[in-house]
Amino acid sequence: MAEAERIIGTPDTPDIAGAGPDPADGRDESADERHESADERDENKGESEERPRGKRRIAVLFAVAVLAYALDLGSKMLVVAKLEHHAPIDVIGDWLRFEAIRNAGAAFGIGEAFTVIFTAIAATVIIVIARLARKLYSTPWAVALGLLLGGALGNLTDRIFRAPGVFEGAVVDFIAPKHFAVFNLADSAIVCGGILIVILSFRGLDPDGTVHKD
Repeated sequence: MAEAERIIGTPDTPDIAGAGPDPADGRDESADERHESADERDENKGESEERPRGKRRIAVLFAVAVLAYALDLGSKMLVVAKLEHHAPIDVIGDWLRFEAIRNAGAAFGIGEAFTVIFTAIAATVIIVIARLARKLYSTPWAVALGLLLGGALGNLTDRIFRAPGVFEGAVVDFIAPKHFAVFNLADSAIVCGGILIVILSFRGLDPDGTVHKD
């Protein structure tokens, strides 16, 4: 009996262990898969967070632009209806007055012979801002570009719809400080937006939200 058992025998334990899958290898593969899945989740989470951030900044840009445009358009309509062809209104003595002026040039009455050129420039600025909005992740930049967009739209509306003709219309100006050119709220928005952009550039803040140091 013992001889039969010796002849038939049983498989050695090392052979059985060698024939089956290595538990350690299985654990390594699972760990790698878990790491890859975690990386993918982090990447997807980052992308999903960036999209809402970008949308919020675009919303700020267009909200500021709409506000600036509405204030400019409303003030011009009021000036044309109540102030044009009337005597100027003194606001702060002779230092500041409201006086209706039709300006065929750029801001502050500059370049009246180039109305069509300034119209094309305003339209180009609007297109550039609209394209830049897709990569916007900075709230200060959103405010600055919103001011530029609202101001450009305000004066462009005058150039398209006011006399003497399409793309040659004269802009309505009415804010007249002493010893200074007459301007409107659109001009003010453009200047404030430009100043803010200069400040942000000096501080190294880019439209995409990154900060660089020269």
